[in-house]
Amino acid sequence: MHTPLAFPELLRLIEERTTAFCSTIAAAPDLGAPVPTCPGWTLFDLVQHLGDGRRKWAGLVTDGLTERTPVQAPREGLVEWMAESTRLLLDALEAAGPEQECWGWWGESQSPLIVATAARRQLHEVAAHTYDAQLAVGAPQPIPAEIAVDGVDEFLMTCFSTSSPWPHAPALVDYHLTEGGQWRIRLSAEGARVVEPDGTAPDATAEGAAHDFLMVFYGRGGLEPLKVDGDVRVLEQLGEWVPE
Repeated sequence: MHTPLAFPELLRLIEERTTAFCSTIAAAPDLGAPVPTCPGWTLFDLVQHLGDGRRKWAGLVTDGLTERTPVQAPREGLVEWMAESTRLLLDALEAAGPEQECWGWWGESQSPLIVATAARRQLHEVAAHTYDAQLAVGAPQPIPAEIAVDGVDEFLMTCFSTSSPWPHAPALVDYHLTEGGQWRIRLSAEGARVVEPDGTAPDATAEGAAHDFLMVFYGRGGLEPLKVDGDVRVLEQLGEWVPE
């Protein structure tokens, strides 16, 4: 198990990753360049998605509105618009505080519907898209370890855990990070959950760097960089599973 990053650290790292994202966009020779990890998107589309999303979540945190008209990114002053979008989000998060209740699509997960969870999701979205942008300009850098380790836990607790039935035989899967940290996943008719190890042997294990795990989780890479053991079919089934 893992202790999530503290709320002030989440806000600091959102700003830090946004700065890295904006620097990449500012240095890009062509905003029409394709983003390999986001098929069909250009760098401009990536900024549009990320900037409008930050504004959407600023509104969700502030007033709970889930319906709004998307804000179009400008061709001129694009980097400044992205920075402003993040500032609106950070101001909203800070004003609300970590324990305020907040709408979220992860209602059946193991993460609470509070502002701290929303902030954590925002950090890992901008971190992933910063890597996407860097890859598009030919200068990819692994997601910083501090963020990537937290990102593994965040994905498993927020994006992955579900009550949707696992459509295969029940299984236990263990994940181990080379940076330190391990998680056990129980897959059953009751869904997928992160659980405490109880001495039972897992059906499959995977070990590797946090960045490589995130690339698998986010659909940006395969199992090749990971050291896997046991019933590899379970890991392959996990990669193909789309919960209802």
